[in-house]
Amino acid sequence: MRDISIGDLDDLAMGAAVLGTGGGGDPYIGKLLARSAMLGKPPVSLMDPADLADDDIVLPTAMMGAPTVMVEKIPSGEEIITAIESLSAFLGKKVTATMPMEAGGVNSMIPFAVAAKLGIPVVDADGMGRAFPELQMVTPTIWGIQASPMAIADDKGNSAILQTVDNRWTETFARSLTVDMGASALISLYPMTGKQVKNATIHRTVSLIERIGRAIRESHERHTDPVGAVCDVMGGFRIWEGKVGDVARRTVGGFARGTASIVGSADYRGRTLEVDFQNEFLVARDGDDVLVTTPDLIAMLDAETGEPITTESLRYGFRVVVIGAPSDQRWRTERGLELVGPSYFGYDLPFVPIESRFG
Repeated sequence: MRDISIGDLDDLAMGAAVLGTGGGGDPYIGKLLARSAMLGKPPVSLMDPADLADDDIVLPTAMMGAPTVMVEKIPSGEEIITAIESLSAFLGKKVTATMPMEAGGVNSMIPFAVAAKLGIPVVDADGMGRAFPELQMVTPTIWGIQASPMAIADDKGNSAILQTVDNRWTETFARSLTVDMGASALISLYPMTGKQVKNATIHRTVSLIERIGRAIRESHERHTDPVGAVCDVMGGFRIWEGKVGDVARRTVGGFARGTASIVGSADYRGRTLEVDFQNEFLVARDGDDVLVTTPDLIAMLDAETGEPITTESLRYGFRVVVIGAPSDQRWRTERGLELVGPSYFGYDLPFVPIESRFG
Protein backbone atom coordinates (compact mmCIF):
# COMPACT_ATOMS: atom_id res chain seq x y z
CA MET A 1 0.00 0.00 0.00
CA ARG A 2 1.38 3.43 -0.94
CA ASP A 3 -0.02 6.93 -1.19
CA ILE A 4 -0.98 8.74 -4.39
CA SER A 5 -1.12 12.52 -3.96
CA ILE A 6 -2.37 15.31 -6.21
CA GLY A 7 1.22 15.84 -7.32
CA ASP A 8 1.28 12.34 -8.81
CA LEU A 9 -1.72 12.91 -11.06
CA ASP A 10 0.23 14.54 -13.90
CA ASP A 11 2.40 11.46 -14.42
CA LEU A 12 -0.60 9.15 -14.06
CA ALA A 13 -2.72 11.05 -16.60
CA MET A 14 0.14 11.19 -19.11
CA GLY A 15 0.94 7.50 -18.81
CA ALA A 16 -2.73 6.53 -18.92
CA ALA A 17 -3.17 8.27 -22.27
CA VAL A 18 -0.25 6.30 -23.72
CA LEU A 19 -1.48 2.95 -22.45
CA GLY A 20 -5.01 3.94 -23.51
CA THR A 21 -3.96 3.48 -27.18
CA GLY A 22 -5.84 6.57 -28.31
CA GLY A 23 -8.99 5.89 -26.28
CA GLY A 24 -10.24 5.70 -22.74
CA GLY A 25 -11.29 9.35 -22.66
CA ASP A 26 -9.46 12.65 -22.31
CA PRO A 27 -6.75 12.32 -19.62
CA TYR A 28 -6.94 16.05 -18.80
CA ILE A 29 -10.63 15.75 -17.89
CA GLY A 30 -9.85 12.68 -15.79
CA LYS A 31 -7.06 14.52 -14.01
CA LEU A 32 -9.38 17.44 -13.23
CA LEU A 33 -12.01 15.09 -11.80
CA ALA A 34 -9.46 13.34 -9.59
CA ARG A 35 -7.80 16.59 -8.52
CA SER A 36 -11.13 18.18 -7.57
CA ALA A 37 -12.10 15.14 -5.48
CA MET A 38 -8.69 14.91 -3.77
CA LEU A 39 -8.32 18.59 -2.81
CA GLY A 40 -8.29 18.95 0.96
CA LYS A 41 -8.40 15.21 1.48
CA PRO A 42 -5.71 12.69 2.55
CA PRO A 43 -3.76 11.01 -0.27
CA VAL A 44 -5.45 8.06 -1.96
CA SER A 45 -4.02 4.64 -1.07
CA LEU A 46 -2.86 2.49 -4.00
CA MET A 47 -3.30 -1.15 -2.96
CA ASP A 48 -1.38 -4.07 -4.43
CA PRO A 49 -3.75 -6.88 -5.51
CA ALA A 50 -1.81 -9.32 -3.33
CA ASP A 51 -2.90 -7.33 -0.25
CA LEU A 52 -6.60 -7.93 -0.87
CA ALA A 53 -8.39 -10.40 1.36
CA ASP A 54 -10.19 -13.11 -0.61
CA ASP A 55 -13.61 -11.91 0.56
CA ASP A 56 -13.02 -8.18 -0.04
CA ILE A 57 -15.52 -6.53 -2.40
CA VAL A 58 -13.99 -4.53 -5.28
CA LEU A 59 -16.26 -2.41 -7.50
CA PRO A 60 -14.48 -1.07 -10.61
CA THR A 61 -15.54 2.36 -11.92
CA ALA A 62 -15.29 3.94 -15.37
CA MET A 63 -16.80 6.13 -18.07
CA MET A 64 -18.69 4.62 -21.00
CA GLY A 65 -19.30 6.27 -24.36
CA ALA A 66 -17.63 8.16 -27.17
CA PRO A 67 -14.49 10.08 -26.11
CA THR A 68 -15.34 12.81 -28.64
CA VAL A 69 -18.51 13.58 -26.66
CA MET A 70 -16.85 13.85 -23.25
CA VAL A 71 -14.72 16.78 -24.46
CA GLU A 72 -17.90 18.89 -24.47
CA LYS A 73 -20.03 16.91 -21.97
CA ILE A 74 -17.77 16.98 -18.92
CA PRO A 75 -19.04 14.97 -15.91
CA SER A 76 -19.39 16.63 -12.52
CA GLY A 77 -18.04 13.64 -10.62
CA GLU A 78 -21.29 12.98 -8.78
CA GLU A 79 -22.49 10.57 -11.48
CA ILE A 80 -19.86 7.97 -10.64
CA ILE A 81 -20.62 8.17 -6.91
CA THR A 82 -24.28 7.52 -7.73
CA ALA A 83 -23.26 4.51 -9.81
CA ILE A 84 -20.96 2.84 -7.27
CA GLU A 85 -23.25 3.51 -4.31
CA SER A 86 -26.23 2.13 -6.28
CA LEU A 87 -24.30 -1.04 -7.10
CA SER A 88 -23.11 -1.45 -3.51
CA ALA A 89 -26.69 -1.06 -2.22
CA PHE A 90 -28.02 -3.52 -4.82
CA LEU A 91 -25.45 -6.11 -3.79
CA GLY A 92 -26.08 -5.45 -0.11
CA LYS A 93 -22.33 -5.39 0.47
CA LYS A 94 -19.92 -2.67 1.56
CA VAL A 95 -17.31 -1.81 -1.04
CA THR A 96 -13.69 -2.40 0.04
CA ALA A 97 -11.91 -0.79 -2.91
CA THR A 98 -12.34 0.41 -6.48
CA MET A 99 -10.12 -0.03 -9.53
CA PRO A 100 -9.94 0.92 -13.22
CA MET A 101 -11.32 -1.59 -15.70
CA GLU A 102 -9.12 -0.20 -18.47
CA ALA A 103 -5.87 1.73 -18.61
CA GLY A 104 -7.38 4.64 -20.52
CA GLY A 105 -6.95 8.38 -20.07
CA VAL A 106 -10.05 9.30 -18.09
CA ASN A 107 -10.78 5.73 -17.02
CA SER A 108 -7.53 5.43 -15.10
CA MET A 109 -8.32 8.65 -13.23
CA ILE A 110 -11.98 8.12 -12.31
CA PRO A 111 -11.21 5.52 -9.60
CA PHE A 112 -9.01 8.09 -7.82
CA ALA A 113 -11.92 10.53 -7.70
CA VAL A 114 -14.14 7.77 -6.31
CA ALA A 115 -11.51 6.67 -3.78
CA ALA A 116 -10.99 10.23 -2.51
CA LYS A 117 -14.73 10.84 -2.04
CA LEU A 118 -15.49 7.49 -0.41
CA GLY A 119 -12.26 7.05 1.55
CA ILE A 120 -11.39 3.68 -0.03
CA PRO A 121 -8.21 2.50 -1.81
CA VAL A 122 -7.58 2.01 -5.53
CA VAL A 123 -6.34 -1.46 -6.49
CA ASP A 124 -3.17 -1.41 -8.62
CA ALA A 125 -4.68 -3.46 -11.45
CA ASP A 126 -7.03 -3.25 -14.41
CA GLY A 127 -8.89 -5.57 -16.75
CA MET A 128 -7.14 -4.84 -20.05
CA GLY A 129 -3.57 -3.62 -19.70
CA ARG A 130 -4.60 -1.02 -22.30
CA ALA A 131 -8.00 0.29 -23.47
CA PHE A 132 -10.62 -1.51 -25.57
CA PRO A 133 -13.96 -0.12 -26.80
CA GLU A 134 -16.47 -2.66 -25.43
CA LEU A 135 -17.41 -3.76 -21.89
CA GLN A 136 -16.90 -7.48 -22.37
CA MET A 137 -13.30 -6.96 -23.56
CA VAL A 138 -11.65 -7.57 -20.20
CA THR A 139 -9.65 -10.43 -18.72
CA PRO A 140 -12.39 -11.19 -16.14
CA THR A 141 -14.56 -12.27 -19.11
CA ILE A 142 -11.92 -14.87 -19.98
CA TRP A 143 -12.28 -16.15 -16.39
CA GLY A 144 -16.09 -16.32 -16.64
CA ILE A 145 -16.72 -13.36 -14.29
CA GLN A 146 -19.97 -11.49 -14.97
CA ALA A 147 -20.07 -7.78 -15.83
CA SER A 148 -23.49 -7.48 -14.20
CA PRO A 149 -25.07 -6.46 -11.99
CA MET A 150 -23.87 -3.15 -13.38
CA ALA A 151 -24.84 0.39 -12.40
CA ILE A 152 -25.00 3.30 -14.86
CA ALA A 153 -25.68 6.99 -14.14
CA ASP A 154 -25.80 10.23 -16.10
CA ASP A 155 -25.41 13.96 -15.47
CA LYS A 156 -29.18 14.49 -15.12
CA GLY A 157 -29.56 12.20 -12.10
CA ASN A 158 -30.83 9.16 -13.99
CA SER A 159 -29.43 5.78 -12.97
CA ALA A 160 -30.15 2.12 -13.62
CA ILE A 161 -29.05 -1.35 -12.59
CA LEU A 162 -28.55 -3.91 -15.36
CA GLN A 163 -28.70 -7.69 -14.94
CA THR A 164 -27.89 -9.63 -18.10
CA VAL A 165 -27.31 -13.21 -19.21
CA ASP A 166 -23.74 -12.58 -20.36
CA ASN A 167 -21.18 -9.82 -20.76
CA ARG A 168 -21.92 -9.20 -24.42
CA TRP A 169 -25.54 -8.45 -23.53
CA THR A 170 -24.30 -6.10 -20.81
CA GLU A 171 -22.40 -4.19 -23.50
CA THR A 172 -25.44 -4.13 -25.80
CA PHE A 173 -27.93 -2.79 -23.25
CA ALA A 174 -25.46 -0.44 -21.56
CA ARG A 175 -24.46 1.01 -24.94
CA SER A 176 -28.11 1.77 -25.75
CA LEU A 177 -28.58 3.47 -22.39
CA THR A 178 -25.36 5.42 -22.85
CA VAL A 179 -26.54 6.75 -26.22
CA ASP A 180 -29.86 7.81 -24.62
CA MET A 181 -27.89 9.49 -21.81
CA GLY A 182 -26.08 11.69 -24.33
CA ALA A 183 -23.40 9.26 -25.58
CA SER A 184 -21.44 9.28 -22.31
CA ALA A 185 -22.25 7.93 -18.86
CA LEU A 186 -20.49 6.79 -15.68
CA ILE A 187 -20.55 3.14 -14.67
CA SER A 188 -19.64 0.62 -11.99
CA LEU A 189 -19.50 -3.02 -13.06
CA TYR A 190 -17.72 -6.36 -12.74
CA PRO A 191 -18.20 -6.61 -8.96
CA MET A 192 -15.43 -8.95 -7.80
CA THR A 193 -14.10 -10.50 -4.66
CA GLY A 194 -10.49 -9.98 -3.69
CA LYS A 195 -9.75 -13.52 -4.82
CA GLN A 196 -11.24 -12.87 -8.26
CA VAL A 197 -9.22 -9.68 -8.66
CA LYS A 198 -6.03 -11.55 -7.79
CA ASN A 199 -6.80 -14.31 -10.30
CA ALA A 200 -8.47 -12.55 -13.21
CA THR A 201 -7.03 -9.03 -13.63
CA ILE A 202 -3.78 -7.56 -14.93
CA HIS A 203 -1.69 -6.55 -11.94
CA ARG A 204 0.18 -3.31 -11.26
CA THR A 205 -1.12 -1.47 -14.31
CA VAL A 206 -1.46 1.79 -12.39
CA SER A 207 2.21 1.58 -11.41
CA LEU A 208 3.11 1.00 -15.08
CA ILE A 209 1.04 4.03 -16.09
CA GLU A 210 2.91 6.12 -13.54
CA ARG A 211 6.30 4.90 -14.84
CA ILE A 212 5.37 5.81 -18.42
CA GLY A 213 4.27 9.30 -17.40
CA ARG A 214 7.39 9.78 -15.30
CA ALA A 215 9.59 8.67 -18.22
CA ILE A 216 8.08 11.38 -20.46
CA ARG A 217 8.45 14.06 -17.78
CA GLU A 218 12.02 13.15 -16.92
CA SER A 219 12.95 13.07 -20.62
CA HIS A 220 11.76 16.68 -20.89
CA GLU A 221 13.80 17.64 -17.85
CA ARG A 222 16.93 15.93 -19.20
CA HIS A 223 16.37 16.96 -22.84
CA THR A 224 16.51 13.32 -23.96
CA ASP A 225 14.29 11.34 -26.34
CA PRO A 226 10.83 10.87 -24.74
CA VAL A 227 9.63 8.45 -27.43
CA GLY A 228 12.57 6.16 -26.78
CA ALA A 229 11.93 6.38 -23.05
CA VAL A 230 8.29 5.31 -23.51
CA CYS A 231 9.33 2.39 -25.72
CA ASP A 232 11.85 1.30 -23.10
CA VAL A 233 9.24 1.22 -20.34
CA MET A 234 6.61 -0.57 -22.47
CA GLY A 235 8.94 -2.90 -24.34
CA GLY A 236 7.67 -1.22 -27.50
CA PHE A 237 8.86 -0.27 -30.99
CA ARG A 238 8.81 2.82 -33.22
CA ILE A 239 6.78 1.79 -36.25
CA TRP A 240 6.22 5.12 -38.08
CA GLU A 241 7.01 8.82 -38.19
CA GLY A 242 5.26 11.51 -40.17
CA LYS A 243 2.54 14.15 -40.44
CA VAL A 244 -1.19 13.59 -40.06
CA GLY A 245 -2.55 14.04 -43.56
CA ASP A 246 -6.19 13.28 -42.85
CA VAL A 247 -8.52 12.10 -40.08
CA ALA A 248 -11.88 10.63 -41.07
CA ARG A 249 -13.79 10.50 -37.77
CA ARG A 250 -17.44 10.01 -36.89
CA THR A 251 -19.47 9.16 -33.80
CA VAL A 252 -21.62 6.07 -34.42
CA GLY A 253 -23.54 4.01 -31.88
CA GLY A 254 -21.70 5.48 -28.92
CA PHE A 255 -18.23 4.98 -30.48
CA ALA A 256 -15.73 7.27 -32.16
CA ARG A 257 -14.85 5.44 -35.38
CA GLY A 258 -12.53 6.34 -38.21
CA THR A 259 -9.13 6.23 -39.90
CA ALA A 260 -6.07 8.43 -39.53
CA SER A 261 -3.62 8.79 -42.45
CA ILE A 262 0.00 9.50 -41.49
CA VAL A 263 2.13 10.76 -44.37
CA GLY A 264 5.61 9.39 -43.80
CA SER A 265 8.74 11.46 -43.22
CA ALA A 266 12.44 10.61 -42.83
CA ASP A 267 12.80 6.83 -43.35
CA TYR A 268 9.08 6.58 -44.19
CA ARG A 269 8.98 9.31 -46.85
CA GLY A 270 6.82 8.51 -49.87
CA ARG A 271 4.54 6.14 -47.95
CA THR A 272 1.35 6.59 -45.92
CA LEU A 273 0.31 4.71 -42.81
CA GLU A 274 -3.42 4.09 -42.29
CA VAL A 275 -4.51 3.60 -38.68
CA ASP A 276 -8.09 2.47 -38.03
CA PHE A 277 -9.76 3.15 -34.70
CA GLN A 278 -12.92 2.42 -32.74
CA ASN A 279 -12.29 4.69 -29.75
CA GLU A 280 -8.86 2.97 -29.63
CA PHE A 281 -6.31 2.40 -32.42
CA LEU A 282 -6.87 -1.12 -33.77
CA VAL A 283 -4.88 -1.74 -36.95
CA ALA A 284 -1.89 0.03 -38.57
CA ARG A 285 -1.17 -0.69 -42.26
CA ASP A 286 1.41 0.54 -44.75
CA GLY A 287 -0.44 -0.28 -47.98
CA ASP A 288 -0.87 -4.05 -47.97
CA ASP A 289 1.75 -4.46 -45.26
CA VAL A 290 0.14 -4.89 -41.83
CA LEU A 291 2.42 -3.49 -39.09
CA VAL A 292 0.37 -3.94 -35.89
CA THR A 293 -3.08 -5.31 -35.06
CA THR A 294 -5.19 -5.51 -31.93
CA PRO A 295 -4.72 -6.79 -29.24
CA ASP A 296 -1.16 -5.39 -29.41
CA LEU A 297 -0.97 -1.71 -28.52
CA ILE A 298 -0.77 1.19 -30.98
CA ALA A 299 -0.17 4.71 -29.66
CA MET A 300 0.51 8.07 -31.29
CA LEU A 301 2.98 10.42 -29.64
CA ASP A 302 3.84 14.01 -30.48
CA ALA A 303 7.11 13.84 -32.44
CA GLU A 304 8.75 16.58 -30.33
CA THR A 305 7.35 16.13 -26.83
CA GLY A 306 6.53 12.42 -26.81
CA GLU A 307 3.15 13.25 -25.29
CA PRO A 308 0.25 10.96 -26.28
CA ILE A 309 -2.44 12.02 -28.73
CA THR A 310 -5.95 10.61 -28.34
CA THR A 311 -8.31 9.80 -31.21
CA GLU A 312 -10.57 12.75 -30.37
CA SER A 313 -7.70 15.26 -30.35
CA LEU A 314 -5.87 14.02 -33.46
CA ARG A 315 -5.77 16.75 -36.13
CA TYR A 316 -4.43 17.43 -39.62
CA GLY A 317 -0.84 18.60 -39.57
CA PHE A 318 0.21 17.00 -36.29
CA ARG A 319 3.72 15.57 -36.48
CA VAL A 320 3.65 12.20 -34.78
CA VAL A 321 5.60 9.08 -34.00
CA VAL A 322 3.53 5.89 -33.97
CA ILE A 323 4.66 3.20 -31.56
CA GLY A 324 3.52 -0.35 -30.96
CA ALA A 325 3.93 -2.60 -27.93
CA PRO A 326 3.07 -6.19 -26.94
CA SER A 327 -0.24 -6.90 -25.24
CA ASP A 328 -0.69 -9.03 -22.14
CA GLN A 329 -0.22 -12.71 -22.97
CA ARG A 330 -3.80 -13.52 -22.00
CA TRP A 331 -5.04 -11.56 -25.01
CA ARG A 332 -2.94 -13.78 -27.27
CA THR A 333 -4.74 -16.96 -26.24
CA GLU A 334 -7.53 -18.43 -28.35
CA ARG A 335 -10.19 -17.04 -26.01
CA GLY A 336 -8.47 -13.66 -25.80
CA LEU A 337 -8.32 -13.31 -29.58
CA GLU A 338 -12.00 -14.24 -29.83
CA LEU A 339 -12.76 -11.23 -27.65
CA VAL A 340 -10.34 -8.61 -29.03
CA GLY A 341 -8.49 -10.03 -32.04
CA PRO A 342 -8.67 -8.54 -35.57
CA SER A 343 -11.52 -10.81 -36.66
CA TYR A 344 -13.81 -9.55 -33.90
CA PHE A 345 -13.58 -6.04 -35.38
CA GLY A 346 -14.25 -7.28 -38.90
CA TYR A 347 -10.69 -7.55 -40.22
CA ASP A 348 -9.73 -10.60 -42.25
CA LEU A 349 -6.23 -10.53 -40.80
CA PRO A 350 -4.25 -12.98 -38.70
CA PHE A 351 -2.83 -11.79 -35.41
CA VAL A 352 0.96 -11.68 -35.55
CA PRO A 353 2.77 -10.57 -32.35
CA ILE A 354 4.48 -7.23 -32.85
CA GLU A 355 7.84 -8.56 -31.65
CA SER A 356 7.75 -11.04 -34.55
CA ARG A 357 7.62 -8.10 -36.97
CA PHE A 358 9.89 -5.61 -35.20
CA GLY A 359 11.85 -7.58 -32.59
